[in-house]
Amino acid sequence: MTTNRELQKQDTVLVTSGTGKTGRRVVERLTALGVPVRSGSRGGGVPFDWEDESGWEPALRGVDAAYVAYYPDLAAPGAPEAMAAFGRIAAGSGVRRVVLLSGRGEPQAVVAEEALREAATGVELTVLRSAFFAQNFSEGALLDGVLGGELVFPAGSAAEPFVDADDLADVAVAALTGGGPAGVVHELTGPRLLTFDEVAAELTAVTGRPVRYVPVSGPAYAAVLEDCGLPAAEAGFLADLFTMLLDGHNATTTHGVERALGREAKDFTAYARDAAEDGAWHR
Repeated sequence: MTTNRELQKQDTVLVTSGTGKTGRRVVERLTALGVPVRSGSRGGGVPFDWEDESGWEPALRGVDAAYVAYYPDLAAPGAPEAMAAFGRIAAGSGVRRVVLLSGRGEPQAVVAEEALREAATGVELTVLRSAFFAQNFSEGALLDGVLGGELVFPAGSAAEPFVDADDLADVAVAALTGGGPAGVVHELTGPRLLTFDEVAAELTAVTGRPVRYVPVSGPAYAAVLEDCGLPAAEAGFLADLFTMLLDGHNATTTHGVERALGREAKDFTAYARDAAEDGAWHR
């Protein structure tokens, strides 16, 4: 079996969306391990754009493994076709290992997963089906809501096992380098269920500013996203996706992080404390 040290010396990893929430973390960890990394992005040194297939083969040329984070979401229209095309190119380029970011409880994302699996002949595929990221409150679309004191979101009273993006990145790197289970489906959650009201209370405690949750309907949230500049189609898709994901069917925890890494997943309280100490909400 190839050792981690051999992989670090010899193999190159492509990270798609290398400046994104999870891609950036994967790049940082691989770099710290001494693994040669190509950080793909629209405007970076390694051009990679999910809307421009012509750049995929050059980015994959000479690559041994790839971390795949599809934008805007693996459940989006066109994702299965994109995954099939990426899989064919990856297999033809000699890629041996792919780690795919997916969504937990997303039937349409599973369709895209299978499209990649079928097209990437001979490639070892690891799938990370992730819960809602805790970092969405400190780095993502909900950051402004925390800063403004109101979390407007179509989650109702559903509870979610928020997962720390650092945990997911650790699982991804372990699978990419042979340091953990690969060729399997990991279902990744945090260790505890929280409602958005409970999240607001946690954030109030660590930020020192009042934060409250304001539940809205899917269409109302789509209007909020449009006001923020998203095209109507993308805003509608995301609002429908969030409404579906937070209808209660994902209100369970798993031991996916523990099984992959041999340690417990990070709790939301620890995430919030660390993010506050790092200045995430000091504006």
